[in-house]
Amino acid sequence: MTSVPKNPQLMLNITAVERDTRIGKDALRVWERRYGFPQPERDTNGERLYPPDQVERLRIIKRLLDAGHRPGRVVALQLAQLHELSDALKEATNATIAAGDTASLQKLEITQLLDLLKTHDPTQLRRRFSQQIMRIGLARFVLDIAIPLMRDVGKAWASGDLHIFEEHLCSEVLETSLRAALATAPEPSANSRPRILLSTVPGESHSLSILMAEALFLVEGCSCMNLGSQTPLHDLISAANAHRSDIVAISFSAASNPGQSADALHELRAMLPASIELWAGSPHSVLQRRDIPGVSVMAHLEDLPGQVQRWRQQR
Repeated sequence: MTSVPKNPQLMLNITAVERDTRIGKDALRVWERRYGFPQPERDTNGERLYPPDQVERLRIIKRLLDAGHRPGRVVALQLAQLHELSDALKEATNATIAAGDTASLQKLEITQLLDLLKTHDPTQLRRRFSQQIMRIGLARFVLDIAIPLMRDVGKAWASGDLHIFEEHLCSEVLETSLRAALATAPEPSANSRPRILLSTVPGESHSLSILMAEALFLVEGCSCMNLGSQTPLHDLISAANAHRSDIVAISFSAASNPGQSADALHELRAMLPASIELWAGSPHSVLQRRDIPGVSVMAHLEDLPGQVQRWRQQR
């Protein structure tokens, strides 16, 4: 603490600093003793006077404290170090805002698609899907649009806000759009691994999930053969051998019976060579919790890219 201020007209007294920075007088005095900052000068009456550069540091310190930093971590830092921390805080805040904006835009997009579905115009709905695929890419379309849309469609049907024919219409148009996108997507190389066979078992007629899974696998560089729905188990074995599959991926819908699904997986696992992994997707928590030896049961399509990476890392 010095006693002769060089430019007293530029100095702020402790009351003004408290008002400017929103840091209490008591805190300023405690920091001065404990951390050696701030270092006010004194006027002729012995009152504290704070130079502009110290006030600037105090403003930044206050922002960092409001963000959760502790006084002992930041009060003694130099101005450059404080700016570095403050810049990092701004970047994190901007990222959080951007994530929130993205989520809001996604929710708005889903709402608009539901409204469009209720107009019963498949051409407009198909055009909207195609535009989104071109704009954000196939993987992001599946993860950010198709999956949450179908979840909301299911909820709307369950609550009576949508008719069953509208759910079928949405599924059909979405399947058509995905097939068109897959038909024009670059083919993986002949040596692409893993090689994945996709289907559903007899009695499971819903094929949209395996189509979305195929899209995600393709983006990950996998080689896929999609047999569509309801393939007999012995034909699945023949196809897996002919395709030289590394993985057989089976999908079960919410309408499936978990007990029957588990039986089918047990039977299929027993028929498949041990070298071929068996993956199953099911929304039923009962099936997810069930320990079926040699079978990986996944709750969400979002899990597939991570599973592909796991498979590759283990090879």
